[in-house]
Amino acid sequence: MTVKDTMTEIIARQPDDSSYEEILRELAFARMVNRGLDDSDKDQIISDDQVKRKIESWQK
Repeated sequence: MTVKDTMTEIIARQPDDSSYEEILRELAFARMVNRGLDDSDKDQIISDDQVKRKIESWQK
């Protein structure tokens, strides 16, 4: 499926009275999910413990 096909499908699933912002938000959400899945497939992820340590370091 091409990017254009994916975008068309996402837009088609939206209610007819959706605003421009709502549609953009759905497209952005789908993109973020796909990027996360791609990162996971490439094993480019960090553990929960690593995230916790990063957040704790910001709070110091």
